Amino acid sequence: MSEDTVTKPPHAHPSVRTYLAIAAILTGITVVEVAMFYIPAISATAALAPVLLVLSAAKFALVVMFFMHLKPDSKIFTIIFTAPLLLAGLMILALMTLLGAWWLG
Repeated sequence: MSEDTVTKPPHAHPSVRTYLAIAAILTGITVVEVAMFYIPAISATAALAPVLLVLSAAKFALVVMFFMHLKPDSKIFTIIFTAPLLLAGLMILALMTLLGAWWLG
């Protein structure tokens, strides 16, 4: 049997405990996002949008790594999914700066 016909063994899937831990972390991040939006002292600050963007990016990364099984795959797939997120985040920040979203009043 040549090396070309030999396939790699399939990736071991994370355990149920890992999935439950990731789900708990995602739930916690969502609770923080909602709380930040509804607490008047926080939602009235200019830091709300950047913090929400960072939290959303963290949730995106966790979902892609674990639920889309990109963590054990090739790093090129991680780059393909992460690069557009980074580009979109930078575009949002640039538009917020251009449109004056950082300054209240």
